[in-house]
Amino acid sequence: MTEQEKISAQDSNEQQNEVDEGSMSLTEHLTELRSRVIKSLLAIVVGSCIAYFFLDGITEMLTLPVGKLYYMKPGEAFFTYLKIDIAAGFLIALPIIFYQAWEFFLPALTKNERSVMGVLVPASVLLFFAGLAFSFFLILPAALKFFMGFGAESETLQAMFSFGNYFDFVIWFLLPFGFVFELPLVIIVLGKLGMLTSEKLGKYRRYVFFMSFVIGAVVTSPDIITQIAVAIPVVLLYELGYLVVKYILRK
Repeated sequence: MTEQEKISAQDSNEQQNEVDEGSMSLTEHLTELRSRVIKSLLAIVVGSCIAYFFLDGITEMLTLPVGKLYYMKPGEAFFTYLKIDIAAGFLIALPIIFYQAWEFFLPALTKNERSVMGVLVPASVLLFFAGLAFSFFLILPAALKFFMGFGAESETLQAMFSFGNYFDFVIWFLLPFGFVFELPLVIIVLGKLGMLTSEKLGKYRRYVFFMSFVIGAVVTSPDIITQIAVAIPVVLLYELGYLVVKYILRK
């Protein structure tokens, strides 16, 4: 056997091993999913234990946009603090959660391609926190001002926010933006796996642009500047994913 044939045979064996590692039965997939979910939950528990020591500061920061709050039920304050602690624990555990998620959803990648996990996980965490910060400091104050404006001129209505209801509103308002900011990474990964092409992304661009401005109109006040401020990041994130797929992945 010549040297060239030996190299070809070795490459073929490595590719076969990578295919074998990427092919799993349904039972094996479910077992792996359970393992990664358990690891993520344990990470949240540890993160919640850490967040407990900073709970007062976290609560004070969350209430900055609205000021003083009230609790209407005996257990409302306790359970709301508990939810804040778990939410903070989730954010602390985010690197581990994203690592487990990407490892589960990227079994089709080869060993060399899996090295991108070193970039993918930090990028996921940074983009998620960027989405939370964008929503908390820009969108949330505008939304609160808009909703509170409905009763501002009434002599019989006065804003009195419940601690529990306010936190529920805030958490469900912030989290979607964290996941929306993951859009370029999702596009890039789907492009790498061959599930998306630049042609498809270009075809659906107009719909993404339209929906981004619809979302901006729904979640913000009638102020056109704020609506544009919401829509532009979504458009830019989509365009970033499109450019990477087209010019770097060449799909």
